Amino acid sequence: MSQHQYILLDSPAAGLSRITLNRPDSRNALNNGLRGEILAQLEANDADDAVRVTILRGAGSCFCAGYDLKSNSDKDRPYHTAGGDGSWARHVVEGAFKVWDLAKPVIAQVHGYCLAGGTELATSCDLVYVAEDAQIGYPVVRSMSPPDNQFFPWLVGMRNAMEMMLTGDAISGTDAVTYGFANRAYPAADLEAAVLAVATRVAKVPPDIQQMNKRGVHRQMDLMGLRAAVRQGTEIQALAFHTDSTKAHFKELAAGLTGALTSRDKEFGDYRTRNDDKE
Repeated sequence: MSQHQYILLDSPAAGLSRITLNRPDSRNALNNGLRGEILAQLEANDADDAVRVTILRGAGSCFCAGYDLKSNSDKDRPYHTAGGDGSWARHVVEGAFKVWDLAKPVIAQVHGYCLAGGTELATSCDLVYVAEDAQIGYPVVRSMSPPDNQFFPWLVGMRNAMEMMLTGDAISGTDAVTYGFANRAYPAADLEAAVLAVATRVAKVPPDIQQMNKRGVHRQMDLMGLRAAVRQGTEIQALAFHTDSTKAHFKELAAGLTGALTSRDKEFGDYRTRNDDKE
């Protein structure tokens, strides 16, 4: 019997471990319990000689629709982060770099919604493969703040990042590849087989070589300033929480999550207001 409450774990082929986010009724929204189980399993896989590659995917209709706004993000965090202004954003960034710094490759398999915290989770992975009709975006910028983890300029370039941040609009899986967010896009029905094929090829390279291959790319990004810049972004995110608009949105959220998010998106006619979806 699985010891996990929020994830499913299987091995679809030799050398592969697959973690499935298993909160489909909440569109795999990230609470601290789910985040903790993901990170603990990734670290366990990194120490397991039988595992060469980990695949991360979501159960149900989507990969991950964001952080769980109904949960208390300050309670039961999976690792300590210093408190004060910007603590949550710093905590998120530290978690992303925990995944970034693993020795073994991690592949994100993205379908359906990949929003807000879901984009941050996918970005921390080494490879990202998406369904062509996936919806990838950060709608929180419309009412609350910039991302906790401000990686968009690094992945998609200044102009694309600016458009996504100034509109909160989602891009398709196909556009995500064009922009540089994802490696490749596939029809939704073909995504799982395509990811398994890539993961199997990646697993053919010995782990002691593969960790050097990963580190070689990451150190180049570090030298260009990615790690320092993403961490600096948490300070801007903290400032945003002191704006009048964000304070007003928090009051809306306290009055009712569904109403607040519907109010946020109704003028744009997307996300939950497009077809009465829940985010």
